[in-house]
Amino acid sequence: MDWQALTLSLKLASVTLLLLLPLGILIGRWLAKTKFSGKSLIEAAIVLPLVLPPTVLGYYLLVSLGAASPLGILAQHLFGIQLTFSFTGLVIASVIFNIPFMVQPIQRAFEAIPDNLSEAATVSGLNAWQTFFRVELPLAWPGLLSAMVLTFVHTLGEFGVVLMIGGSIPGETQTIAISIYDRVQSFDLQAADRMALLLLVLSMLAVAASYFATARMMRRR
Repeated sequence: MDWQALTLSLKLASVTLLLLLPLGILIGRWLAKTKFSGKSLIEAAIVLPLVLPPTVLGYYLLVSLGAASPLGILAQHLFGIQLTFSFTGLVIASVIFNIPFMVQPIQRAFEAIPDNLSEAATVSGLNAWQTFFRVELPLAWPGLLSAMVLTFVHTLGEFGVVLMIGGSIPGETQTIAISIYDRVQSFDLQAADRMALLLLVLSMLAVAASYFATARMMRRR
């Protein structure tokens, strides 16, 4: 078992979740409650990482974040870091390719909240922030939970984009999915089998816990 790769994957998934959750709530609610020209184009752009081949998305990220790119040069000049083949690059890539997994469930959850509830909260004297935190957010919580689980599990198992933007540097960019691939390439099928089984179990437990928690919340309502 490659515990270093597993630890790195869990760290990457946790950091991605913490960074993407506030952004997902902001974008998801905005799309759910706002009507404007060009909304469909924004929604299409959000879904794009879901339908693009991982190698295509990884290639464009590699070009955009590489040492010769404006972003790469800026990061090197201001912070002395490189954005490709580093953990920082993995985090940026992970946030981008997980946007649809985070935003879409949250958007659907806010869309399911009737507008008259928010109007009733306003009539009752609640301001916009109080309405959001005390009315909308609790009602949208099952969608938020689904988004969090999907994002976390998808980050653990992502392969193509991670390989393109980070390569396979032990302790730096070698996630458990990359480690499984390396083990298969070296014909160490026993180690690959153990790590693949662990990913399967972790993913299954996370999804099952999400369904269980959502069902309990729905029963309490």
